[in-house]
Amino acid sequence: MNGAADMGGMMGFGPVQPEPEHIRFHAGWEKRVLAMTLAMGATGQWNIDQSRSARESLPPPQYLAKSYYEIWLAGLEKLMADRGLVGADEIEAGRVLAPPKQLPRILKAEAVPAVLAKGGPTEREATQPARFKVGDRVRAKNMHPAGHTRLPRYVRGHVGIVELLHGMHVFPDASAQGRGEMPQWLYTVRFEGRELWGEGADPTVSVSVDAWDSYLEPA
Repeated sequence: MNGAADMGGMMGFGPVQPEPEHIRFHAGWEKRVLAMTLAMGATGQWNIDQSRSARESLPPPQYLAKSYYEIWLAGLEKLMADRGLVGADEIEAGRVLAPPKQLPRILKAEAVPAVLAKGGPTEREATQPARFKVGDRVRAKNMHPAGHTRLPRYVRGHVGIVELLHGMHVFPDASAQGRGEMPQWLYTVRFEGRELWGEGADPTVSVSVDAWDSYLEPA
């Protein structure tokens, strides 16, 4: 979707200020938000693409006013409220006000290391040959979906070169809408900076994007 989360290449937000790699959290509550997100995701009530979509679909004034983990918390509240797992009054009060609902799966503390190590593989068995090969020139479609997508707005309509083939993977646009996995071939496509931002861009800059098959067309 063309939401506030998709701000890559946009002007007016100032320079990116990278932080030291070892900084993960700025306050204790951020750790709790990450823990709650992982624990609730493990219950199976939604998938990772639905989780991303919940955060990205926050109204722009809310999204832009929140810090990183405030956005995660707002997305978690939205997912839980939509499924009747928490009430608006409980979110406002910050505590349980009604008997909790039973969940099919619970992530226990002792299982966390193994669950995190396993991850959530998205690769699926290939059922058809890839449309593109390494070295092919492709154009990212100028698409504007209403729902979740992993195709950045700043590459849409631009031409790049296929660098890698990753096999078939769960298609996030469908997965986020609960339409099933609908696996597609996944490619890494490299775009030159001047292709994306014009002759004034640094000629040494390029951007690589992982793009699903339906995002692309031959150039």
